[in-house]
Amino acid sequence: MAVVNQLRDPDGGCPWDLEQTHASLVPYVLEEAHEVADAIRHGDDSHLAEELGDLLLQVVLHAQIGSEDQRFNLRQIAMGIRDKLVRRHPHVFGGDAAVDPAAVKRSWEAIKAQEQAERTGPQPSSSSPLSDQLARKVRGQAALAGAMTISKKAAAAGFEWDDMAGVWHKVHEELDELKQAIANRDQAHAQEELGDVLFTLVNVARWCGIDPEGGLAGTNRRFLDRFSRVEAALGGNLQGRSIGELEGLWRQAKAEIRAEAQGIKPHSSGG
Repeated sequence: MAVVNQLRDPDGGCPWDLEQTHASLVPYVLEEAHEVADAIRHGDDSHLAEELGDLLLQVVLHAQIGSEDQRFNLRQIAMGIRDKLVRRHPHVFGGDAAVDPAAVKRSWEAIKAQEQAERTGPQPSSSSPLSDQLARKVRGQAALAGAMTISKKAAAAGFEWDDMAGVWHKVHEELDELKQAIANRDQAHAQEELGDVLFTLVNVARWCGIDPEGGLAGTNRRFLDRFSRVEAALGGNLQGRSIGELEGLWRQAKAEIRAEAQGIKPHSSGG
């Protein structure tokens, strides 16, 4: 807190930190949260501790910005979450009994709904339009996760294709519309159509029981692994290379990785 306060000090503070606002820090909050998740997936405790520190910095920065206008501070943030935890765990801090995790979750959601109603009036209930319920549910999710949530709930409500062929037809339809928007050099329309393509592919994932987030994260890792081998083969210089040469090295890297995964030693001519 003391360090961040000094960074935000108008007299001698850091120019970059001083120009930050709640809005400008949004990309960094999301980035640090994703890096925390990545460290957890890799099981790297030292990396996780570091990334949690980076995420904590974002909380402290927002608290500092809030305190400068006397709107809220870090103590209020901490007391707020403390009180919320006590309220939502009556089986721990009160006399209620908790039979199992499912009962705890039901109690948590009921208390949460009551809190929301007291604060802003009744919230969307099970009798409210599904679109209203989903709008609230996905606002705290990343776009890909939100798309899967919407897809599952809409399908459960009956908004669904008859078979997989219908899903694939929709994929090709959206892809053609994206191609047309790009051909027309309509950037705003192309972005909308790209979103439609991605949303439809999320539906493919749902139909096939595939995790799109896990799939994309795996592709990112595989791409970087292969790309690093292409770089190494070219001494780090890709400029001026033909696409044929690069594609050949890419296929070679892919084959090497597959062989290593199968425990096959690379061929050596000796010497």
